[in-house]
Amino acid sequence: MFIRFILALLVTSTAVLADPPKIESVTARPSGGYWTFDVTLKHADTGWDHYADAWRVVDLEGNELGLRNLAHPHVNEQPFTRSLSGVEIPAGIREVGVQARDNLSGWSSEIKRVTLR
Repeated sequence: MFIRFILALLVTSTAVLADPPKIESVTARPSGGYWTFDVTLKHADTGWDHYADAWRVVDLEGNELGLRNLAHPHVNEQPFTRSLSGVEIPAGIREVGVQARDNLSGWSSEIKRVTLR
């Protein structure tokens, strides 16, 4: 029983101490009334057990405007860029945030602000 407790503690500690995905850069461009976002992430992916698995575009109140799921680890491709097209930005919004997630720690507390031009 004690060994199970120690193992559970180690797994939990690893998840809490794991570095979150870092947003290296974001490019946003309008396209036919919608927006396309190119986001470059860096994360210490180790394989299926721990990897950056998504990023999202949010308004400044935290409402999700678009979500890009990442289908697999990028162990040997760091940093990496993925795009999301067809993001509808409500009228009047001139700034959004981009937030990354990994499969152990969840959404990062870092939200990179992006001015829409």
